[in-house]
Amino acid sequence: MTTQLIGSRADAVAAVFAPVLRLLEGWRHPLAAALAAGAGERSALLDPAVERLVTPALSDRSTLVVGAGFIAAPGLLGDVPLHLAWWLGKFNTLGAPPAEAQVRRLPAVEDPSSEDFHDYTFMEWWRVPAETRLPHLTGPYVDYLCTDDYTLTLTVPVTRGDELLGLLGADLYVREIEAALLPALTGAPGVLTLVNRSGRVILSTDPHRPSGVLLRNAAGSGATALPVEWGGTPLTLVAEA
Repeated sequence: MTTQLIGSRADAVAAVFAPVLRLLEGWRHPLAAALAAGAGERSALLDPAVERLVTPALSDRSTLVVGAGFIAAPGLLGDVPLHLAWWLGKFNTLGAPPAEAQVRRLPAVEDPSSEDFHDYTFMEWWRVPAETRLPHLTGPYVDYLCTDDYTLTLTVPVTRGDELLGLLGADLYVREIEAALLPALTGAPGVLTLVNRSGRVILSTDPHRPSGVLLRNAAGSGATALPVEWGGTPLTLVAEA
């Protein structure tokens, strides 16, 4: 498979992921402005500002976003130590009969003394962008907190100067990413596999290569690897004869 042909497929991958990153980056300035105006003082003030930003995307069936919201940095709010302002919507499979999108708030336990309390600062989707201050794509992983399905989570930092205020994020179903991308990846000779920066499979034209497994020995099979340029965490498209 020629580098030019692989490159066209890599461009197709970027065309799916880049709009989600642009969506989050478009939310960053108005949210930072709302926080500066006092929305960061209490969760009851913050939540409406986040809801106004994210619910249009969750109601839009043309997007791949199935969950979105803001994750507050520890100590940002005066009434809770940690706060997840997250909404869920559009829980459907691509190609399903039209249905009205139902957006709902994700319940979150914010009392540290509760056995159901989750400290999200240990999660990859928080920890990495909080350290690097760069966009980060986590997954694929089974998201037991939000979607209960194989998921990719894109998170971007919201800052004020050197201070981290929190993260904006969006969840994507792996199965919907597959449905959006496989038509562009199939039809080429050989096997194409999209992997994350850890070498785990996001999707592959090989049906025996499921999401989440490590791609092993591809280099030894004469494979060609091409980075996907989309502005976020590095992705690689691997082509094997």
